[in-house]
Amino acid sequence: MGSANQSIVKCHALLPTAGTGSRLGGELPKQFQQLAGKPMLAFALEAFMQSPQIESIWVGVSPGFIDNPILKSLAKGSKPIHFLPTGGPTRQETVRNTLSALLKSGLSTDDWVLVHDAARPGITPALIEKLITAVHNSDSGGLLAVPLADTLKEADLDSVIAGNIPHVEKTIPREHLWQAQTPQMFGLKKLHNALEDALRLEADVTDEASAMELSGVKPLLVEGATRNFKVTHPADWELMQLLLRSSHS
Repeated sequence: MGSANQSIVKCHALLPTAGTGSRLGGELPKQFQQLAGKPMLAFALEAFMQSPQIESIWVGVSPGFIDNPILKSLAKGSKPIHFLPTGGPTRQETVRNTLSALLKSGLSTDDWVLVHDAARPGITPALIEKLITAVHNSDSGGLLAVPLADTLKEADLDSVIAGNIPHVEKTIPREHLWQAQTPQMFGLKKLHNALEDALRLEADVTDEASAMELSGVKPLLVEGATRNFKVTHPADWELMQLLLRSSHS
């Protein structure tokens, strides 16, 4: 990576980590559970620390977890890592609260923010650089995503609601469908305002890109990688553990 890339734009990483990870189970929230020898959050933090374009890292934590010693062990690195008690009841509120803290800290409103799921420990510095390189000259921002490879089936809603084994209602063409990943990269102030509006309208936004779309923006889709999948269920955990152990051995 050349020095030219480092001077292009100021970028900061934001990781919302206030979720409980209830589907995975365990005493700790999943982002702090030991995966391949270290807390899962550590892998994403390391990837951003190794990315020359990232100037600082901001982690939104549940207020009740902010004094946990795990955070102190994760706070060591080559660039500033800020753990903030900005966790809210939803991911969107955690991201909005943490963006508010970034704005109050004095960062330029035009700086870029890369919001990343702590439950995607397969992220790499190369993928982060690919996103920044593709997006930094755009007004629309963008996100990592992968084209859908599997055939999609829509189930009949009545069976799903009743808890029965559903029937296929129809097959959905997948040619133009992509599966969203993170990081998702947008201007600091623009994303903050979009999330504020979405929360005020009680809109159904499931990621940062959908909040930006609600405000009329069409984010760029930058092809990510299969290894950047989200760890949600126990089977995901086992697969990610194998992947991380093989890539770090």
